[in-house]
Amino acid sequence: MRRVIAIGAGVAALALLSGCGGRRLGGQGPDEFAVARQAPLVIPPDYALVPPQPGAARPQDNSPQAQALDALFGGSAARSASERAVVSQAGGETADAGIRSAVGDPKTNVVDKGSTTRDIVAAPQGDGQDARAVGK
Repeated sequence: MRRVIAIGAGVAALALLSGCGGRRLGGQGPDEFAVARQAPLVIPPDYALVPPQPGAARPQDNSPQAQALDALFGGSAARSASERAVVSQAGGETADAGIRSAVGDPKTNVVDKGSTTRDIVAAPQGDGQDARAVGK
């Protein structure tokens, strides 16, 4: 009798647990990154309006990509005095504005200095008293 009750309880538990598994709509949950706030409705100053085109983007909305870029890089906000000082010390006035585009250009000359230079640059800082030559 105990064995029948234990088997029945096990089957019932498996049936209940199988109901909890992956039964979402479409097999996926909502995309939390696709949620964006709608801009508030505003009354325009010009009442000679053209009706909106179906499927056209709202002119007062920023795309989520543009909002992310503004959040990361500050958009068109004025720079602080300390940020302007750092940029001027780094030579920001004379810097090439398109340097990031030119770095990956296939016409850019690159010199491979080998693994020895990489090892020297990556070496820990010290006075060299503990340095040893290792034979290969």
